[in-house]
Amino acid sequence: MAHGANSSLIPEGDWVSALPWPAADVHKHHRGRLGVVSGGPLSTGAARLAARAGLRVGAGLVKIFAPVDAAPVVAAACEAVMVADFNGAEALARLAEPFDAVVIGPAAGLSETTAQNLAALGRTGAALVVDADALTLFKGRAEELFDHLDRDDVLTPHEGEFERLFPGFLSQGRERAARLAAERAGAVVVLKGPATVIASPDGRYSVNDNGTPWLATAGSGDVLAGMIGGLAAQHMESFDAARAAVWMHADAGRRFGPGLIAEDLPDQIPAVLAGLWPG
Repeated sequence: MAHGANSSLIPEGDWVSALPWPAADVHKHHRGRLGVVSGGPLSTGAARLAARAGLRVGAGLVKIFAPVDAAPVVAAACEAVMVADFNGAEALARLAEPFDAVVIGPAAGLSETTAQNLAALGRTGAALVVDADALTLFKGRAEELFDHLDRDDVLTPHEGEFERLFPGFLSQGRERAARLAAERAGAVVVLKGPATVIASPDGRYSVNDNGTPWLATAGSGDVLAGMIGGLAAQHMESFDAARAAVWMHADAGRRFGPGLIAEDLPDQIPAVLAGLWPG
C-alpha cells in the first residue's frame, strides 16, 4: 500500500505482524466463528463464495445463515462450511449471537427484509462486514444504516455503491472521500477499485498498490467480504483485517492471472498465506 497520512507500506507493514496465526494447542472455536447471510434460493452463490473465503483465510468455523427456502440449496453445495436456516430477523440475530463476525449483503436482496436483518445483527456483538445489496438498499437513507454500525464494522462499496451512500464525496478524490466516509459512518470503509482505499473512523487510511485487473469479475467482491470477515472473526482489528484482506485478495488474483473467476480465488489463499507465514 502506498503511503498516506498515518498509513503504512505492506506487505512489510504492521498488519503482517498482526495476522492471527494459530498456536500449537488451538482448536476451531479459538480460531473464530464467522457467519454469512445468504440470499434466497436462486441467490446463494455469493454467500457460498464469501463463506469459503472466510474459511480459507483461517476462521475456525464458518456457517451460512440461510432463509428457510434457501437452506436446502446451500446445504447441498457445502462441505466444511456449515448451514443453519432462519425465519425472520430475530431468529437470525439469535443464530448470530455467538459469532465473532458476520457478512451481510452479497446477493441478500434489495428488500426491507435485508434492512431488518442488518438491524438485528447490529444488536449482536459480531463485527459486521456490510457489502453489496446491504449497501445499495440504503440509498437516500444512509443515516439509518450508520445507526446500526460501530467502529468494528466494515463497509465494502465499489464506487457506484459508495456514491449512493455518500453522494458528492468522490468529487474530493478517492482518498479524502474514503476518509470522510469512514468518519461519517463511524466504521471502516473499503472503497474498492484499482487502488482500493481503506479508511478508519479514527483517521487512519491506506491505499492498496497491488491491484490487478483479473479481479474485475463477478463474485470477486463477495470473496473479499468473506476474507475481511474471516480475519475479523479471528479478532484481528477491523482496519488491519481490511488492509490485509485487500492485499491478499489482490495477490491471489495476480497469482492466478488470466482466466480468473471468483471461484478460483479462495483456493489461492493458502499460497498467499504461506508467503506471509513467519514459520
